[in-house]
Amino acid sequence: MEDGNPDLLLQSDNENAMENLNMVDNENVGEDVALVPKVGMTFSDEKEIFYFYKKYAYAVGFSVRKRNSKKGGRWSYEIYSLGIWRINKVYLDHNHKTSPSKSRLYQCNRKLSESVKRKLEVNDMAGIPLHKSYNSAIVEAGRYENTTFVEKDCRNYIEQMMTADQRMFFWADNRYRQSYREFGDAVTFDTTYLTNKYDMPFVPFVGVNHHGQSTLLSYGLLSNEDTGTFAWLFRTSLECMHGQAPNAIIADQDRAMQNAIQITLLNTKHRWCLWHIMKKLPEKFGYHIEKSSIFYAIHGLVYDAENVQEFERGWRSMLDMYDLHDNAWLSGVYENRGRWVPCFLKTTFWADMSTTQRSESMNAFFDGYVHSKTSLKQFVEQYERALRNKVEKEFRADFRSYSQMVPCATTYEMEKQFQVVYTIEKFKEIQQEFTEKV
Repeated sequence: MEDGNPDLLLQSDNENAMENLNMVDNENVGEDVALVPKVGMTFSDEKEIFYFYKKYAYAVGFSVRKRNSKKGGRWSYEIYSLGIWRINKVYLDHNHKTSPSKSRLYQCNRKLSESVKRKLEVNDMAGIPLHKSYNSAIVEAGRYENTTFVEKDCRNYIEQMMTADQRMFFWADNRYRQSYREFGDAVTFDTTYLTNKYDMPFVPFVGVNHHGQSTLLSYGLLSNEDTGTFAWLFRTSLECMHGQAPNAIIADQDRAMQNAIQITLLNTKHRWCLWHIMKKLPEKFGYHIEKSSIFYAIHGLVYDAENVQEFERGWRSMLDMYDLHDNAWLSGVYENRGRWVPCFLKTTFWADMSTTQRSESMNAFFDGYVHSKTSLKQFVEQYERALRNKVEKEFRADFRSYSQMVPCATTYEMEKQFQVVYTIEKFKEIQQEFTEKV
């Protein structure tokens, strides 16, 4: 261990492990921790014993570090063979004063949490001075004693980020993660929303909650839109969501995004935004003398075909009727029909989504708060206000479903079961379908 701190001399011992976290009296340690190293304690590996000793050092008030080299003619610890680690000798004398209240200031005990790192990053991009970001973190923690870092750690982290020139940002707090666990089966991802004066588009991951409302699951700010950037975003999202990938994702036809999804979300079904494809019809066929009939035929095939066979027959008939066999755009979307035509996608759960409209509705929700001229500092402040408003609306919908009930339209027991298990909005949907069937 570090110079001037107690040393542990260890040896490997294959005998049965002993109870090692003995509570003993020690005036330096205090009553609440009192986990003092003793000869004979055993541990399963070096990591476990270092963690134990670090915890003891924190309680007493000194720093620790691992050292494998000889110093002063003796080993700090020794390994004779593989097996259980056993404390062989213990030196608890100190050649300096110890102070438990100062333990958090030692380098070995200092650490920036992921949430603090993200706030430092976005505040730095917004031009907020570092000392203000640090003071804000202290206020959020309640007091200095509750933090695991000092201002220097914050400054070092920002300098490292500047050296790496990392101009990408991803945010997902505990509330987002909880929403993702419940509603992250199918998500939409849209990059078309505002690009601020820093040229960093806002890219939200949006799902559908149990009221049928759009719910924000996480979001990012990106410096560019190439495959590497999207891959970083999806990997970071997976890491934040404990490796849980969505079963389905709706995004546009961007090649870089498609490549990134194939690289990072191996088992996720990627659906192209149907609206983005259909809105191109006037552009692609506006010149054609029978454009209205072509629009009508394509709409009918896409939205009304009950199965794949019906779509295939209708598509061939349309090409023949309007002599469109050589149309390059139609050939391209047909080749990828399994990514956007509804009858090809029925076996996957999409939460009643076929377009990135959910992302766009979420974008529209923020329109009253942010715009392309909004600075990053203003974005952070306004975004939080918008999100609180959104959360309040979800809470009210929860309360409404808890306190009210839509009456059944029939006497069937099945409808009563729907009434019990569904929220009000979802029960209205299923009730309409149910009454039409009966």
